[in-house]
Amino acid sequence: MTAIKPWYEDWFNSPYYYQLYFKRDKKEAEEFIHKLVSYLKPPNGSLMLDIGCGRGRHSIQLATKGFDVTGIDLSEESIRIAKEKENDHLHFFLHDMRLPFWINYFDYAFNFFTSFGYFNTRREHNNAIRTISESLKPGGIFVIDYFNVRFEEDHFVPESELEIDGAIYHITKWHDETHFYKKIQIEDEKLKVAKEYHEKVTKFSFGDFTEMLAYQQMQVQEVFGDYNLNHYDVKKSPRMIIVAKKMMRKS
Repeated sequence: MTAIKPWYEDWFNSPYYYQLYFKRDKKEAEEFIHKLVSYLKPPNGSLMLDIGCGRGRHSIQLATKGFDVTGIDLSEESIRIAKEKENDHLHFFLHDMRLPFWINYFDYAFNFFTSFGYFNTRREHNNAIRTISESLKPGGIFVIDYFNVRFEEDHFVPESELEIDGAIYHITKWHDETHFYKKIQIEDEKLKVAKEYHEKVTKFSFGDFTEMLAYQQMQVQEVFGDYNLNHYDVKKSPRMIIVAKKMMRKS
């Protein structure tokens, strides 16, 4: 019996994924990184891990600010493109965040743009958090950028249509108690037949993240509600940007 591939394997390797989500938000991403670095104040040369780095847009921005950055992603196509930008202070690897990576190595770890919540079980997500914690030095900082579930539910738009560079995206959304779902149908004159992709992302609350992080010796230090790093409000904030610190293990 052939195993069913996870939805993200084909979608993350598609050029349409990049076109839909990333081409429009380049300026916002640059401003967010600038504000985040200003808040964190990392020493020059800090070792940074970008988890779910995609084609490396955040990694590249961090590297230009004087940090040594490693990006990991499970999309072969994204890593292939990211590797074209590698230099002495910017490195990319094909890697699944659920699996162990370098241990006690990084000063900072980042997971941007809801690059989490894709796996089928809570155990898999816990494995990813454990791997991230293990990759950090004691005292290291982890920042995860996730959507605010309450805000998404209150501002839910079940159907929409976008045209980007001649491609038309028909987007249908729905949700239940545990997940958000999305169906993306793409029409493009470059395609012989329309393509269809699906997304399924877990509804993790701030409490869920606090618990998962604490179980892996990471303590929440701050939470912001948007890319301008404004105060988090569970009703009004579109994002949930959590800053956590890896604590020393008690002997």
